[in-house]
Amino acid sequence: MHAAIELFAEKGFSATSTSEIARRAGVAEGTIFRHYKTKKDLLMAITMPTLVEGVIPFLAQDFANEVLEQEYPSFRAFLEAMIRNRFEFAQDNGKVLKIYFMELMYHDELRLQFADIFMTHVKGHFDQLINYYKEKGELNDMPNSTIMRALITNVVGFLLTRFVVMPDAAWEDEQEVKDTVEYILNGLAK
Repeated sequence: MHAAIELFAEKGFSATSTSEIARRAGVAEGTIFRHYKTKKDLLMAITMPTLVEGVIPFLAQDFANEVLEQEYPSFRAFLEAMIRNRFEFAQDNGKVLKIYFMELMYHDELRLQFADIFMTHVKGHFDQLINYYKEKGELNDMPNSTIMRALITNVVGFLLTRFVVMPDAAWEDEQEVKDTVEYILNGLAK
C-alpha cells in the first residue's frame, strides 16, 4: 500500500502500473493481486478508510467531537479551531488526500461515499452551528447550504493548495490560517 500511495501521488492512478507498484514495494506483481483483485481495488483500499476516518471535508467523528460539538465565544474562534484541526489532518495525510482528490472525479464510488458520509455525520452539526451564530447575529441570514458551501470551498481550497498543489512553496502557515479566516469573515474588499 505504501508503494501504491507514493506512486499514485507522484504519477496519478491511471499512469501507474501494478508492475511499478510491485517494483517499488520489492515484491512480485502477483503479490498485489493476491490481496487486491484489481488496481482499482487497491485504490479503494487506500482512499476509502481515509475517507471514512476523516478526509475532507470535515468527516471524522473525532472532528465532530473535537470541533463541531464544542462551544466557541465567536464564529471567528470556531473557524480558527476548524481550520487548525483540518490543517493538522491534512499535514498528516497529504499524499492520500492528493490521491483522493485526483481520483474523486473519476470514480463514482468515492463521490457517493463522500456524499453519504457528509450527509450522515457532518451536515446536521454544521446546520446547528450556523443557526447558533445566525441567532447571535454573527452570520448573514442566507441559506445554511450557501454558508456551508462557502466555508468548505475556502477551507478545502486552502488545504489543497497548501498540501497538494504547492506543498513545497514557502508557506507562513499561521498567517495563512489567519488570512483564510479573515477572508471568510470579510471577503476581499478593503
